[in-house]
Amino acid sequence: MFLVMVRRILALTLLVLGVSALAKTKYQPLPVRLDRDGEKWAQKTLRKMSLEEKVGQLFMIWTRAEFLNLSSPEYSHLRDTINKYHIGSFAMTVRYEPPFLYKNQPYEAADLLNRLQGDSKLPLLIAADFELGVSNRLNGTTAFPNAMAIGATGRLEYAMAFGRITGEEARAIGVHWNFFPVADVNSNPDNPIINTRSFGEDPQQVGDFVSAYVRGAHSAGLLTTAKHFPGHGDTATDSHLGLAQVTGDRARLESVELPPFRKAIEAGVDSVMVAHVSVPALDSSPNAVATISPEIVSHLLKQQLHFPGIVITDALDMGALTRLYVSDIGREAVDAFKAGNDMLLIPPDLEAAYQAILKAVQSGEIPPSRVDESVLKILRVKASLGLNKARLVDLSALDSKIGVPQNVALAQEMADAAITLVRQNGAALPIKRTGTTDSRLPYQTLGEVRNQLLVVIVSDDVRLEAGRVLERQIKMRVPDANVIYTDEQLAAVMSLDIVRAAGEAAKIVVAVYASPTAGKMIRTNSGVRNSLSLGGDSTSLLLQILRSQVQKTILVAMGNPYLAKDFPEVQNYLCTFSAAPVSEVSAVKALFDEIEIHGQLPVSVPGIARRGAGLKVSAVK
Repeated sequence: MFLVMVRRILALTLLVLGVSALAKTKYQPLPVRLDRDGEKWAQKTLRKMSLEEKVGQLFMIWTRAEFLNLSSPEYSHLRDTINKYHIGSFAMTVRYEPPFLYKNQPYEAADLLNRLQGDSKLPLLIAADFELGVSNRLNGTTAFPNAMAIGATGRLEYAMAFGRITGEEARAIGVHWNFFPVADVNSNPDNPIINTRSFGEDPQQVGDFVSAYVRGAHSAGLLTTAKHFPGHGDTATDSHLGLAQVTGDRARLESVELPPFRKAIEAGVDSVMVAHVSVPALDSSPNAVATISPEIVSHLLKQQLHFPGIVITDALDMGALTRLYVSDIGREAVDAFKAGNDMLLIPPDLEAAYQAILKAVQSGEIPPSRVDESVLKILRVKASLGLNKARLVDLSALDSKIGVPQNVALAQEMADAAITLVRQNGAALPIKRTGTTDSRLPYQTLGEVRNQLLVVIVSDDVRLEAGRVLERQIKMRVPDANVIYTDEQLAAVMSLDIVRAAGEAAKIVVAVYASPTAGKMIRTNSGVRNSLSLGGDSTSLLLQILRSQVQKTILVAMGNPYLAKDFPEVQNYLCTFSAAPVSEVSAVKALFDEIEIHGQLPVSVPGIARRGAGLKVSAVK
């Protein structure tokens, strides 16, 4: 009996201590503001740091949002990397095995980031690429369409809400900094890597949307990034694979590429990401790449545009830059830092980059004062986030801050408003519900398929999720629709059967999924390259359908709006500017006349329509 009482007393004591400790736990505060205490902390911390610790603050490396046991080799490696190199920042991502991106859950991400914060001597700054909101990397969050879809709505309040909601969810999981908005003006229809990531082709409109996003994100305490300076929109090369060149003269740059960055700076954007592009009008020296160019980073961005915030490189492991440093890979970090960048993102060899910077400072090539300048900026940002006082996020609050129904509904509203009808002949649209009853029972795998409505889904790979939501939404309205998936590897083999089915169908929907993908290589009629155009066999298939059944065919661009320039004969053309699930839902609503269509092209499609085009269609009530 005595032992039982002792155990109960001990259990009660531990419970009280646990509650007490929990009550004292401090979580990251909002809003972002550098107060007097924060400034003192930044200055004091800088004075106490060794050179090795200062150099470590300059680097940002990857961490994947996933569950890791504390004793696992993967987690031990992360912890050892923090301690060995005094890492100051992480970019949160998820596992990517092309073409598959393996998203994870908010709880796993937040828990991992909390643990990393606890393992670091100094608070960590956490960034992420949340171009579609947190849904870019994590499930269960609010999913948005691409920036170009927001541009197609013409509504700045959507961009502000986009920034605000992304900020609320990002900060809830412990991410402080978004590598967004994209300030590039997508003026080149053949751009394979910007495209729908841009708000459009008009510099003033892009600048206005960028500014609105920054203001919205700031209202939720999220740091923002204008990228890719000095502009990556007028290029035809993927800088992940090779060096892209911006060929315009200085006047062109001043009127097209630079205005959105100026507006972003006026709006208080926190950082600017520098692109791995060649811009002869700004720096004509041999092997000049913006990331390592003092003329572009220090002279133009910092001095002429008066940008006071953090300048960060694009990922240093990208092919456009690494090709110059094959024999001395650590040197690229030194040259990028000397050019004026404050932070060095994802070096291809952390050990080599860290040692190269350290030796450059010790030899006098890089003045210690230059390192102090950048490190103080970084420490001030951390203090402005309150990380000097509290580093952790409250895991118990995730279920009230992530995926809020009102936010999810608003994101769907944005995708709906973006739908743009560029062409219609009056014969194919709208599609009507057939009234067919789906009588399948649970566990019954076979359903009746007819050919009144043929849906052809063209993507990079039929194994991907592209088209699954679209199919489900269509079959909710026409349960016996004939849905066929194809890709470049299957198009030639399936061509005969698909063309035959098209001839028998009453109406045909061809949904083409083409979105910017880093490092993607495909074979086109002009050779092997990264392109958002369809591959040769897929192009041939689509041409056969259009030339034989053009009047009853509806081409839906699930992403790249320039698709139709390769198919000028198209008579019914619908653009979503996004392949996100919310855009799939919106596309089906538009096909069945369930929403008002009033989007306008934020870009010109050569041979098809100019910017601002878009037919207005009222919904059937």
